[in-house]
Amino acid sequence: MRTRRGTARLRGWGGVGAMGLACALTGTLVLALPDRGDTGTRGADRGGQGVTTATQAARAEADDCNDQSLRPSPKDGPTIEQMKSRKVKKLIVGVDQNSYRWGYRDPNSKKGGELEGFDIDLAREIAEEIFGDRDAIVFRAIPTNQRIPAIKSGQVDMVVRTMTINCDRLEDVDFSTGYFETGQQVLAPKKSEDITGYNSSLKGKKVCSAVGSIALEELEKKNYGADISTTVPNQLDCLVRLQLGEVDAVVTDSALAAGQAAQDPTVELKGEEPFTTEHYGVAMKKGSDDLVRRVNKVLADYRENDGWQKSYDKWLKGGLGEVSGPPKAEYRD
Repeated sequence: MRTRRGTARLRGWGGVGAMGLACALTGTLVLALPDRGDTGTRGADRGGQGVTTATQAARAEADDCNDQSLRPSPKDGPTIEQMKSRKVKKLIVGVDQNSYRWGYRDPNSKKGGELEGFDIDLAREIAEEIFGDRDAIVFRAIPTNQRIPAIKSGQVDMVVRTMTINCDRLEDVDFSTGYFETGQQVLAPKKSEDITGYNSSLKGKKVCSAVGSIALEELEKKNYGADISTTVPNQLDCLVRLQLGEVDAVVTDSALAAGQAAQDPTVELKGEEPFTTEHYGVAMKKGSDDLVRRVNKVLADYRENDGWQKSYDKWLKGGLGEVSGPPKAEYRD
């Protein structure tokens, strides 16, 4: 899938104040997980220093692990049977509740601040496939650095939260096929004309990223002389740091950055294109093959019945423009 990212912007909906109010609203089916201080990534487990450049380079060459997943299947297996045997027969999904147009609460919505967005639509599709009801779902709001721990501990069945598939994460969790293409990009104030993108213009600048994010991994590999010591548990916190003047720029997914630019029209994406190419996937516990195959069936149907395109047009088209569709599914068996 390709988008016109360089100049993409999402339309605003009342600024950060409205978003703050939205995040403060509490839903009966949304439970926030505690911050355990464990990112679930090996870089952060070693005091935030990240893996070695040599290891990262080797992973970069192993492109086949990024996009391949198990072939779709409609059959129940041990993982799904266990889920259906629970007293409360609902899908438990880790999501974001403050990423505009992905997973967020609009206080002006007729639904009264109910979670909505592109990722929320997909999560409901999965719930309908497994439990026969789009509302048979419990949303648990989790910060960026708790996505993998929440899966490994069994607090959620899966995470549908703009989570990039990569080789390092595949050591900890299993992924569906990719359902959205994005990439890392720099977000900075419009008045910061001296910052032009992910390049030498970052030298001496304070750059924020989220712990456990691809952005931090990329900055640890190459930071162009920037100060990257400012890290936060949740990616949206970087925008707040930027607004407070505590940092000069943020590095994050271009799709998320476009949403943040919509929340605050004083900031913008820098650089014509993202400097990486990544795919979001649905993350699940390692070894839950039947669940992975079932989710891939949902995604296959979602592509074919125009469900993906309808959701994209509703939530993201206004800011990211026309696209050719989701990434092509790649299967390994």
